[in-house]
Amino acid sequence: MEAEDRAGWKRSKRNPDKRMPLSEHLVEFRNRAIVCSVVLGLASVLGWFLYDPVLEILQAPVNEIAAQDDRIAELNFAGIASPFDMKIKVSLFIGFILSSPVWIQQLWGFIVPGLTKTEKRYTLGFVAASIPLFLAGACLAFFAMPNAVRALTSFTPAGASNIIPAQDYLTFVMIIIVVFGIAFVLPVLMVGLNMLGILSADRIRRSWRIVVLIVFVFAAIATPAPDAISMFFLVIPMLALFFMAWVICLLGDRRRRKRLIAQGLWEDPAED
Repeated sequence: MEAEDRAGWKRSKRNPDKRMPLSEHLVEFRNRAIVCSVVLGLASVLGWFLYDPVLEILQAPVNEIAAQDDRIAELNFAGIASPFDMKIKVSLFIGFILSSPVWIQQLWGFIVPGLTKTEKRYTLGFVAASIPLFLAGACLAFFAMPNAVRALTSFTPAGASNIIPAQDYLTFVMIIIVVFGIAFVLPVLMVGLNMLGILSADRIRRSWRIVVLIVFVFAAIATPAPDAISMFFLVIPMLALFFMAWVICLLGDRRRRKRLIAQGLWEDPAED
């Protein structure tokens, strides 16, 4: 903790006049939000034309239930405007996924002003790691989704049918996909917080039991299948990413500590 405080003191003392005032932060946030909105809008237009094949993929688990379990399972559009409303939502969802490289880059770009010039060089690495991890998590959700839907619909009483409201089902599927993607980006966020001096590797190490518990609870909720194999498909990569993030944070803390010792801003306890 003291190392983090000293690192922050060193950064502000060396560069006190480059702190961005609140008004400039708000202007920058507005500009980046406009960029994200424009790109999201353009990607959503493309999503409008991709609606039919994407919808077919999203409702595939329901079609598999009807084909394999020999029971009625289908999506139901209750209102007159429901199909149009759902097409807009799915188009925005597709646009959100397609525009992820841009809004992830804008997010990191908004965080970057709090870093030193040396640390800014890692921004490209953050973006390069976040984008494939987000897409990998989203893709993994597609593999977990059929088991989740099959497990949840297995509680349907014998002789009953699964007439599922289309909006409820597709909203559930889209949320799961986005949550999987964000979960895979969290380790990169941990590294970013470590570089900002907010989160130390030692604090991560002391919290590993809580992290493991949260990962298992999240995996159990996100993949509510009766078999444990589906849950471990999510648990193993998430824990591996957490461990990799902790190692990177540990190396970063050691590098900063050595720099502070060399500049006389940190006293090594081993020398006492």
